[in-house]
Amino acid sequence: MQFGEVKNLWSKKGNTSPLLVFLGHTDVVPTGPEGNWQSPPFEPSERDGYLYGRGTADMKANIAAFVTALERFCQEHPQSFSASKNGSIALLLTSDEEGPSVDGTVKVVEALIKRQEKIDYCIVGEPSSVNAVGDMVKNGRRGSLNGRIYVKGVQGHAAYPHKAINPIHTFAAALAELCQGQWDKGNQFFPPTTFQVTNLNSGTGAENVTPGALEAWINFRYSTESTADSLIATVEAILSKHNVDYKIEWRLSGEPFLTATGKLLKAVQQSILAETGLTTELSTSGGTSDGRFIAPSGAEVIELGLVNDTIHKVDECCSIADLSKLSNIYQGILQRLFGEE
Repeated sequence: MQFGEVKNLWSKKGNTSPLLVFLGHTDVVPTGPEGNWQSPPFEPSERDGYLYGRGTADMKANIAAFVTALERFCQEHPQSFSASKNGSIALLLTSDEEGPSVDGTVKVVEALIKRQEKIDYCIVGEPSSVNAVGDMVKNGRRGSLNGRIYVKGVQGHAAYPHKAINPIHTFAAALAELCQGQWDKGNQFFPPTTFQVTNLNSGTGAENVTPGALEAWINFRYSTESTADSLIATVEAILSKHNVDYKIEWRLSGEPFLTATGKLLKAVQQSILAETGLTTELSTSGGTSDGRFIAPSGAEVIELGLVNDTIHKVDECCSIADLSKLSNIYQGILQRLFGEE
């Protein structure tokens, strides 16, 4: 399913509900200086029980675990997902997750909705584990809201401030209030909403000239106790309160989502326990994932994958032994949701 320059794969077996989707991405972040790698980043290398290469943990090895689990399950249950059996499985792979996420999963989901193909369960292969495979899964994610604030001033000579309007000064009080604000208190699943300034630019480069404009980029990572609309309204009220001459551009990267209970979460927990002996920890920490495009349809969404210690780093790697464990966990989930009695 191609949208723009992005190729997405949608592979499905069965035509009845419920539908379980394994969701992954094949694109990766840049390598950084390749000379800092112990081995070429795009040539897989095995050393001391680990597989090295860009994308091993995030998340091509997780996709390999998807595929091998699906292969084994379908071989062992040849009658599953036939016309007489309830349930379907699908594999959704995109190459637009680490980038702008414009023509990837979001477009596939839109197409599926038009075709009336409803996703009931979704396992996202993000590297969710911390110290051992399966020790943590993500049963939700915070929302992400970005704003670009443009403050207007009047450029002038630093010695004659009464003849200029310094946007740094006019913005300072509002910025202090934004930084000190408590947006909500979070809840049992989410920490309190956070506010961060990610870029702040002003000035002409001269010591004796006050600037005529200021640009600030801000980001919220927000819980289900807040909404994008409530955060936007509060920010704009604070700016107006301090008489800031501004305009602002907002971009919603993703709404928060949560799978607090359900058949999928139960199957995931049981499969991890059976394979590793671990009682997995539930978390909504970290950034966003493509699960944000699946959850609004009402699907249960869980992120489960390899240890994330080296993702996006030089010498990214994953434990080879963990690959088998993860594949077995995925197969266990299939068995618990669709296995024949």
